[in-house]
Amino acid sequence: MLPKYRDIQHKKSNVINSSKIKIECAKFKALGLHIFANKMKQHLHRQLRIYRYVIYRETLVDPWEHFWSFIGAFVGIFIIAYIQSLHLPSLENIFLIGSFGASSVLVYGAIQSPLAQPRNLIGGHVVSAIAGVTVAQLLPDIIWLTAPSAVALSIVCMQHTRTLHPPGGATALIAVSSGTKISSMGYWYVLSPVLSGCIILFLVALIFNNITKKRHYPVKKSRLRRSRRQHLKTRFDRAKSPSHL
Repeated sequence: MLPKYRDIQHKKSNVINSSKIKIECAKFKALGLHIFANKMKQHLHRQLRIYRYVIYRETLVDPWEHFWSFIGAFVGIFIIAYIQSLHLPSLENIFLIGSFGASSVLVYGAIQSPLAQPRNLIGGHVVSAIAGVTVAQLLPDIIWLTAPSAVALSIVCMQHTRTLHPPGGATALIAVSSGTKISSMGYWYVLSPVLSGCIILFLVALIFNNITKKRHYPVKKSRLRRSRRQHLKTRFDRAKSPSHL
C-alpha cells in the first residue's frame, strides 16, 4: 500500500504544481495587460493634453486675433475670386473651388494647428488633387465608385506623405464630381486652380499671420510639432539600437 500511496501523493503534487504554474501565468498575463493598458492610457492622456492646449490657444477671446483672421481670409479668397472674374465667366467657377474655404478656416483661424502649416496646406491639396484626377482617369465615370475612391485614396496619400490637410479630401472629390469642365482639364487641375490657389492662400497667410507679435506662421516651436519630432527621434533611435538588428 505504501508505493501506491506515494504515487497518489506524487500525482497530487504534480496537479498542485501545474495549477500553481497556470495561476502564475495568468497573473503575469493580467499584469502585462494592465501595464499595456496603463501605457496606452498615459499616451492618450498626453496627446489629449497637447490637443487641448492647441485648441485653447486658438479659442482665446482676443478681438485682434479675430480681426486678423477675418482680414486674412477675406484677402486670400478675394484674390482668388478676382483672378477668377478676370479670366472666366461667373458661371465657370473653376479657380474658386470649395475646399479653399475650408483651408481658410485653418490657415487664418487656427494657425497653431499642425494641419494648417505650409507643408500640409500645399502638399495636402496637391497630393489630393493628383489622387482625384488619377481616379477620374482610370475608373469609369460612375459617381458612387469614383467619389469614395478619390477621397479614400487622397487620405492614404496624405498620411503617407505626412501632408494631412482635411480640405484635401474635398479637393479630390471636386476632381471627380464637378462635371465636364474640370474633368476635361486632366492633370492641369493640379497646377491651376489647386496649386496656384494654395500659393495665394499661403502668401496672404505669411503677411497677415505675422503682423502682430502674437501671431506666428508657420509655427516652428509649437508643443505639438515638438512632440512629433521627439516621437520620430525615439523611433529612429530604437531602430538603430542593436536589439532591433
